[in-house]
Amino acid sequence: MERIWADVSLSAIVDNYRAVRERLTPGCRVMASVKADAYGHGAVPVARALAADGVDWLAVSHISEAAELREAGITLPILLLAYTPPAEAARLAALGAVQSVSDGDYAAALNAAAAAAGVTVEVHIKLDTGMGRIGFVCYGDAPIDEIAAACALPHLKPTGVFTHFALADVATPEADAFTRTQFARFTEALNCLEARGVTFALRHCCNSAAALRFPEMHLDMVRPGIVLYGCPPDEGLPLPVTLTPAMALRSVIAQIKTVPAGTPISYGGTAVTARESRLATVPIGYADGLPRACSGRIAMAVRGERAPLLGRVCMDQCVLDVTDIPEAAVGDTVTVFGEAPTAGELAARVDTISYEIVCRVGKRVPRIY
Repeated sequence: MERIWADVSLSAIVDNYRAVRERLTPGCRVMASVKADAYGHGAVPVARALAADGVDWLAVSHISEAAELREAGITLPILLLAYTPPAEAARLAALGAVQSVSDGDYAAALNAAAAAAGVTVEVHIKLDTGMGRIGFVCYGDAPIDEIAAACALPHLKPTGVFTHFALADVATPEADAFTRTQFARFTEALNCLEARGVTFALRHCCNSAAALRFPEMHLDMVRPGIVLYGCPPDEGLPLPVTLTPAMALRSVIAQIKTVPAGTPISYGGTAVTARESRLATVPIGYADGLPRACSGRIAMAVRGERAPLLGRVCMDQCVLDVTDIPEAAVGDTVTVFGEAPTAGELAARVDTISYEIVCRVGKRVPRIY
């Protein structure tokens, strides 16, 4: 038995994917986000499972992530959502990876590198309609001339155009209005480009939340991410589907001991027992992905009960109070998050989001599929 492991259900991921797909307008494709090692779930196993169930595209962030998928024999189209140095143009072409292009200077640099290498790089044009990160800025008047010039470069092959919504996971009238504003900006830019004779085979803008909440924005393809892994985009967001969490992070009780009242626990003595207490040492820490911010703020599941975490999380260990779980014994499984508590529950206790909780599960934690 491992001292710590992550149970990953590929069937849950496929079920979540099917739940999204069933909500799409006819003919709409799905680009599954498997960046950041499939949000910590394992990019290659997840991509294989989704490919077997008919997903159309994959999205990653870095060229190394695309290379990992290709080396595993995965042949689906792959979009790189983030920056790739132009010097990697030949590698992009060799991988058959599609690069996002977010401004005219980058387009020119990538085109020059591709020309020098004697290759053509397929690209999707990224429009910034309100996220404020990367993309041709389309607040007010879109830079149509700059976009059209980028699309005309001879060593770039523009086959798609996309944007990203900033507030689709916020269920308020103001947030929904801003999402519609972003969509209107995107649509207007596409209309202006079409008037110049610039069109794209694939138009996509919907992330997980938008794919489920704004069917009129599906266009040619959607890009679900976190919902594939069974986590809502926001814990308070109502969704029209039931999601199944795909990952459970588990460890075991390595030692149980009884200490008197007044005993300080872990580094700094930030927790002190108020009574005679049974303490369970669990060999998981922040090096495994358990946030140090969890110190004294969460409980883990032991024999179906919640055991509070006492004191600071260490690099490789932490301590639970199992005084009220008398049956707890060495070797018992401890669930950090999974069925209960969920990743979202844990995230809420430490002022973060479920994305960060699942993504940060360490590489030294084996995934059991």
